Amino acid sequence: MVFDSIIRRFRAADRAVRLDTLLDYASKLPDPPPELQAAADRERHRVAECQTRVFLWVAIEDGRVTLHADVPRESPTVRGYVALLRSRLEGRSPA
Repeated sequence: MVFDSIIRRFRAADRAVRLDTLLDYASKLPDPPPELQAAADRERHRVAECQTRVFLWVAIEDGRVTLHADVPRESPTVRGYVALLRSRLEGRSPA
């Protein structure tokens, strides 16, 4: 599984490599569709207790998980973590 190899690499790497990798993932996180960014119920999708304003939209479409996220570019490490989460869940079966 690709995600498991990513985790193994993170564990084996030093702090600088982990940070560089996380920042690389942050740059790959796509913006959510405009209709989600402007949605009236946007606050309902905010991650509680997170200091960074993170919004997640998770749905099942055609039997597969879709995950959209809005994370400020000023918070690149959080963006990286969310991008990793998305890479693990996007397109997978909800089971």
